[in-house]
Amino acid sequence: MGRMARVVERREDSLDVERVRKDFPILERTVNDRPLVYLDSANTSQKPRQVIDVLIDFYERHNANIHRAVHTLGEEATQAYEGARAKLADFIGAPDPSCIVFNRGTTESLNLVAHAWGRKFLREGDEVLLTEMEHHSNIVPWQLAAAATGARLRYVPITDEGRLDMDEFDQLLSDRTRAVCVTGMSNVLGTMPPLRRIADAAHAVGAVVVVDGAQYVSHSPVDVGELDCDFLSISGHKMMGPTASGGLYGKRQLLEEMDPFLGGGEMIMEVLPDRSTYKEPPWKFEAGTMNIAQEIGLGAAVDYLQSLGMDVVHRHEQELAAYAIERLTEAGATVFGPQDTGDRGAEVSFWYRDIHPHDLAQILDQEGVAVRAGHHCDQILMRRLGVPATTRASFYAYNTRDEVDVLVAALQRAGDLFGS
Repeated sequence: MGRMARVVERREDSLDVERVRKDFPILERTVNDRPLVYLDSANTSQKPRQVIDVLIDFYERHNANIHRAVHTLGEEATQAYEGARAKLADFIGAPDPSCIVFNRGTTESLNLVAHAWGRKFLREGDEVLLTEMEHHSNIVPWQLAAAATGARLRYVPITDEGRLDMDEFDQLLSDRTRAVCVTGMSNVLGTMPPLRRIADAAHAVGAVVVVDGAQYVSHSPVDVGELDCDFLSISGHKMMGPTASGGLYGKRQLLEEMDPFLGGGEMIMEVLPDRSTYKEPPWKFEAGTMNIAQEIGLGAAVDYLQSLGMDVVHRHEQELAAYAIERLTEAGATVFGPQDTGDRGAEVSFWYRDIHPHDLAQILDQEGVAVRAGHHCDQILMRRLGVPATTRASFYAYNTRDEVDVLVAALQRAGDLFGS
């Protein structure tokens, strides 16, 4: 690529947040005549200049289709695209880049697994274990697969503290279990289930483990070898990459056994009138013209996060979450999820007095504070919590304690406005 992306100097002990913030142009703007306080990174993250520059450079200097042209631009685009795959594989500890299937992110990844693995291998009477805190992306595809195969879905409950009930998990897991589908980090509660324990138990009964990594990969160090998960979804737009970037990690043997998800150009070896043969993974799952620029941009985001250090990022976010939980609780909010931030992420969902989250989010926006309000694509979890929705503040490497203070002050003004 032409223009080299500037990386942030790695700091081993702590994050230089003010220096990080300078890399994000959007953080310089104002909203409603107030400085933007962006606390919605669990929804989508902001993008550093290093990622934006790579996208511009690709379109200005290297734009071409991949894997099908022998001219210079095509070779450059293919090299950058496959280079991004290698970066993402290294980022999550995958043994080989061929274990990474590029696609639009977690929703497409989990649909791919439920369709290409689930519909091929599930049978009537088989069981798929999910949890009460799964995002709809890790529920609806399995509902479709179960309807097509006759398999049964069962749900592991959470405790009142917002953790996965492992005693119930042990009770529900059986020789009928074929897949265990679990979030690596809840997008509502921040809960981080014990994935290795889950994987060991699932493999002992012959089940595969499918991890929704949308929040997990974005906010915590990940090593799929240590986790021994069979599939892991990756959402690029939540980890400082472009929208419609991301992919699926799958163990090579499983990817080889699965049928294609989409058919079309570039995923085939030979097409005959009555049948076709397919390329090896991952290209078997990458039909048509892919999201080339987006995945190359994701490679730049991986470079950026690597330069910060995911252990440092995660520690910074845990400190912010602890401070936010303390301040919100003092302000009279009910915070959902584990209060001990040692085993949780920086997604902090709460109910503030008697103000509906949608009303609250609109008032906060007038103060320049961006939060998410709603069921967060977790309607089953909302019913478990006994609320129609929550307000969620979610943090990333570019957020500060001062922004938590702005959030709490804005909440207090909202409370005064509603007289609650």
